[in-house]
Amino acid sequence: MAISGAAATTLHTLKLAATPSSATAIFRRRRSLSLSLPLFSLLKSPFSPFPLSSLSFSAAASVTSDTAAAVAPVSEKVVRSQWRAAIDFKWIKENREAVAENIVKRNSSANLGLVIELYEKMLALQKEVEQLRGERNAVANKMKGKLDPSERQKLIEEGKNLKDGLAVLEEDLLKLTDELQQEALSIPNMTHPDVPIGGEDCSALRKMVGSKHEFLFPVRDHFQLGKELDLFDFDAAAEVSGSKFYYLKNAAVILEMALVNWTLSEVTRRGFTPLTTPEIVRTSVIEKCGFQPRAENTQIYSIEGTDQCLIGTAEIPVGGIHMDSILSESSLPLKYVAYSHCFRTEAGAAGAATRGLYRVHQFSKVEMFILCRPKDSEKYLEELIGIEEGLFASLGLHFKTLDMASVDLGAPAFRKFDIEAWMPGLARYGEISSASNCTDYQSRRLGIRYRPSEPSATNATKGKSNAATQFVHTLNATACAVPRMIICLLENYQQEDGSVIIPEPLRPYMGGIERITYIPR
Repeated sequence: MAISGAAATTLHTLKLAATPSSATAIFRRRRSLSLSLPLFSLLKSPFSPFPLSSLSFSAAASVTSDTAAAVAPVSEKVVRSQWRAAIDFKWIKENREAVAENIVKRNSSANLGLVIELYEKMLALQKEVEQLRGERNAVANKMKGKLDPSERQKLIEEGKNLKDGLAVLEEDLLKLTDELQQEALSIPNMTHPDVPIGGEDCSALRKMVGSKHEFLFPVRDHFQLGKELDLFDFDAAAEVSGSKFYYLKNAAVILEMALVNWTLSEVTRRGFTPLTTPEIVRTSVIEKCGFQPRAENTQIYSIEGTDQCLIGTAEIPVGGIHMDSILSESSLPLKYVAYSHCFRTEAGAAGAATRGLYRVHQFSKVEMFILCRPKDSEKYLEELIGIEEGLFASLGLHFKTLDMASVDLGAPAFRKFDIEAWMPGLARYGEISSASNCTDYQSRRLGIRYRPSEPSATNATKGKSNAATQFVHTLNATACAVPRMIICLLENYQQEDGSVIIPEPLRPYMGGIERITYIPR
């Protein structure tokens, strides 16, 4: 296995490349299925007297192409799996003003005008195709009776011409439909009416917890503390893997394990099912979860020559666990807490504010994920926020909860709340978690539905339901992003002698360590 320099880490059989933001794609194999599912559903919002629409997609599973065997530059083409969403373009056209306003609120690059133009062209072409199919069928029916040889030959020629013309139109329709699909997938979810409009600076303060720790000595940041206590090795990691990678050492390793085990313990006792997840997933699953690159600086690593990517969050594989399935209403809500490693390119991130562990390419994270009935999603968003705030408050952190502004929501979220904790060494608040209600944006792409349990009158004796299936709502929230939590603990619990006290809740998981001190080796 050949390995080159740190800045361009190479493996003989594997290439990691950032997925380009362009919607273009190469398909090694072409075998697609589509579900005829609407893009939007009207939701009766408890926050508004008028119905709110939740933008949604759905699609079926895709196939995997063969794994490639070479390392190549990031700019090379990436193989992507093919899937098609059955989008309600009629709804988009009829609600053009509302969708356009939402695109502006979200600062999305979606081209609504082009989507509607392509949709109208597709409708016209569909009519031509149907007309030609009708003519072809009429010719075929004429040929069933007794005909003179000359008349039969004339119909054969006419049928052949119609068949050839239809093949051309159908190919044009397929291309047009693909183009329409790619354009429409960039349209974001609709936005909760109470979400602040604007950029991150417009986010509204929901709650402030605790107060800043007071220090009677010069405060060190986690980078300096980690060096003095022999907890990190960024230099060796840079040689082995590149910048923004790290080794944890000594008590830092125990601290990571303690944070993960404590978080899992706290969340599972609240009724969540613990999971570990695949950390390589199909590109289509990432897309179905709504993660569409909106700029050149993508956060996704792809595996060269395949339709697979490294996950940036366990939300993606957990979201896919019930893909293309119909759940019973009695099984809802489904609550998961998943531990995984996460991988992000962190493109464009640099500077002192992101040094050390704050912004890295690989990290451990515990993620909460809920699938529920649409009418319950607001309630479970509050539950997720409460769990997050309870965890961080029990560790004695000073933090604030923010109702994030429209531009900072990302494509899938209907509403999102971030928590930012005070990091005294960095002298600022830093994000440590977020909680999002994605309504049915992801479930319609992933094809996750449930069947209401109320039996119909005709089937009451059998105890079966004839009710139409509905799409679940999905929510996700960070329970513990390990590097950010390590920053908070080191910087907030540092002592004048350079040691760091371990908060009480974590001590049972620390193997007897109550204070981190440097021990020469």
